[in-house]
Amino acid sequence: MAGRRGALIVLEGVDRAGKSTQSRKLVATLCASGHRAELLRFPERSTEIGKLLSSYLEKKSEVEDHSNFSLDWCKQPDVGLPKPDLVVFLQLRLAEAATRGEFGRERYENGNFQERALRRFHQLMADKTLNWKMVDASKSIEDVHKEIHALSVDTIRAVTQRPLGELWK
Repeated sequence: MAGRRGALIVLEGVDRAGKSTQSRKLVATLCASGHRAELLRFPERSTEIGKLLSSYLEKKSEVEDHSNFSLDWCKQPDVGLPKPDLVVFLQLRLAEAATRGEFGRERYENGNFQERALRRFHQLMADKTLNWKMVDASKSIEDVHKEIHALSVDTIRAVTQRPLGELWK
């Protein structure tokens, strides 16, 4: 029999939807209730590749822009990575995202790109092999957190004896 494992939970959404805030809150709440939890960010801006990505996103450097490539092309580097047990999509109208602090500071924080990103997210959500859950990110920070926490605890309980899957295999 396989040993117990944790859950791989991913938070997604357009820029300024609250992913960082909610990720930190979720890890803190899970840890406080006795779960082992770790926050992994992408890009991790302290690594060498993360510094390059950060420089590009902050408009400090230029690299070839691949933002027009197909969704299948974009998924290829992730094939075979651990498959998330839960993907929480923080749903937020783009007009509301644009009113949140520091929107526009980074290269892709503009309406045109965010609209394209939102369309791609909806394409990804059509993949029924992934466990996508939508959460209304226009609610209060605490209400959004409560919903994410409930989904996460349910997922943790459900997957503890299941093997970890592989993404897009």
